[in-house]
Amino acid sequence: MAHSLSLSSQKTCDRAVRGTNDDATVSKLSCVQLGYFEDDFLKYFVRRASKRAPIINRGYYARVSAFRTLVQQFLDTTDETGSNPEKQIISLGCGFDTGFFQLKARQCEPKRYIEVDFPEVVAKKADVIANEEVLRQLVKFPPVQDGEFHGGGEEGGYSLVAADLRDLDACIKALSRANYDPSLPTLVLAECVLVYLPSDGSQALLQWAAKEFSQAAIVIYEMINAHDAFGEQMIINLEMRGCPLLGLAGTPDLEAQRSRLTSAGWKRSEGCDMRTIYENCLDPVDVRRISRLELFDEFEEWNLIMAHYCIAYGVNDPQGLLASFGLRLHPSHELQQRKVPSKDLYMD
Repeated sequence: MAHSLSLSSQKTCDRAVRGTNDDATVSKLSCVQLGYFEDDFLKYFVRRASKRAPIINRGYYARVSAFRTLVQQFLDTTDETGSNPEKQIISLGCGFDTGFFQLKARQCEPKRYIEVDFPEVVAKKADVIANEEVLRQLVKFPPVQDGEFHGGGEEGGYSLVAADLRDLDACIKALSRANYDPSLPTLVLAECVLVYLPSDGSQALLQWAAKEFSQAAIVIYEMINAHDAFGEQMIINLEMRGCPLLGLAGTPDLEAQRSRLTSAGWKRSEGCDMRTIYENCLDPVDVRRISRLELFDEFEEWNLIMAHYCIAYGVNDPQGLLASFGLRLHPSHELQQRKVPSKDLYMD
């Protein structure tokens, strides 16, 4: 589906897309308050908490758990000598994500953690950080005059910078203000962000990252399977909210997600829909724990929703540091418990 937006329509769309950050933050806090997962920092970014429906809570649990698994997997990777090299995480369209604060509180943050988003989102996030003592103490450097945070030089640290991801040059300049280091093993996170960009814009960003970071992985969370009845309704619902999925036509399914990464220069590309991830890749003990938190009987709708979201990732790994990076069958699952063919979990 092609989209051509006037300037006024584009501004309205941008506001709506920024609003999805607020919705996601409230939903994640709902999960925290009900015990799905822990996060001591989300509460600072929510003005008014709201309890979400069980199906939404469970979906966010799966999304957050999968991302946390991949982030920790990246941070735990060691080289051939067994040493853990310095690393870098770049979060595109970060919103009010609290990943840095969680890692910093556990003293396992990477050397550099860089977040990028719309100027309006960055300004709000920077203001919260600057005015909350708990958050301020975890950030090494004070905000600069324009409200951004710039991790310092060789020391590294946390950076929060503003850029419109549709403008690749502006994005690169923002990362330069954050002192990004292309020599470090890098994890790029794009959680429900590229799908709002035109396909050519997201492709340019993916190509630049693949070329710029020789030792890197990129993790993408997005909608898929737009061509069935459920997917078409999902698109209509989001467009009615002013959030057209400009990039979805170019990546309608998992194979297209993998192909996009490969064509952008990522040597290894893999992906799973969220139902596969929930049933096979997450800790089954924890899944059983959260399944008892709320009454849940929406299994048909749950399976449909989870089949229409995915995590795809690309890896460039000339030194073998990230050979084991990716979504895999959780060790607690017996081989015969697999509910999908192994190719859905291991795609080269």
